[in-house]
Amino acid sequence: MTAYQAFDIADSGHRFDPERRWAAGLTLGFEARDEGAARPVTRLVRRRHHGPLRVQRPFYPEGRDGCCHVYLLHPPGGLVSGDQLRIDVAVAEAGHALLTTPAAAKLYKADSHGVAWSQQTRLRVARDAVLEYLPQETIAFDGSRGSQSTHIELAANARTLGWEVLALGRPASNLPFVTGALEQRFQLTLDGRPLWLERQRLDPGHRRFHGPWGQGGATVQATLWAVGLADEAEAVETLRQQLPGHSRWAVTRRRGVLLLRYLGQDRNEAWRLCERAWHLLRPRLTGRSAHTPRIWLT
Repeated sequence: MTAYQAFDIADSGHRFDPERRWAAGLTLGFEARDEGAARPVTRLVRRRHHGPLRVQRPFYPEGRDGCCHVYLLHPPGGLVSGDQLRIDVAVAEAGHALLTTPAAAKLYKADSHGVAWSQQTRLRVARDAVLEYLPQETIAFDGSRGSQSTHIELAANARTLGWEVLALGRPASNLPFVTGALEQRFQLTLDGRPLWLERQRLDPGHRRFHGPWGQGGATVQATLWAVGLADEAEAVETLRQQLPGHSRWAVTRRRGVLLLRYLGQDRNEAWRLCERAWHLLRPRLTGRSAHTPRIWLT
């Protein structure tokens, strides 16, 4: 077990002081196996958990030789002060997995000590494998403090498509995000070579949060990425022609990474934009039409 996967159970648990923390971890491994079907069948062959992180059984809505769909479950439904979540996913050569979540994740207000939460996600994709990482949106409550990091490690000819949709505060309930601070980090590498490195801090007390050169007062943001497209320029042009709301999003490509960004006020709009982009990009990335996970419809 790597250091990334190691959890000190003795240090976990409920505390109500500045040292409070509660660790949870999930390790998943997928392999492509020859079981006599037209294509190799991707199986969930490794599953290890600690604390309140689980998965349901794998689903194959696209057919026996199709993509393996798995739902990541966090029964508490949100992160509070001291929570430390670690997710480690590996897709072996020629495998194809799709990960999503059953509902929006919540980032709750920090406790009286201001203790932060953290979530670390590591996604490893081997040669000729595909991983789709499509969690439902994250809602940050006013006063939330924490950090999210997503590290994607690709081998040669690996492909990936994913997104992160973040809503700040709950404007519909007149509870805007006016205190607290979040930090997001993205790191995407190909054979150890960095392709996309990014860090942003969302602090409503900083002028960047409100300035037109920064967050501009937007309460919702989304980032979608895709790596492994045969014709990136054609994919970018297709998105520009077929997606609505051009004033609130933009798409570009650099060093083999397609990036679509949304900045606005409507998390449903951001979600629909990402889902529609996925429907357009998935056939170009995998040769298969998008098959909406059933959990999104419940």
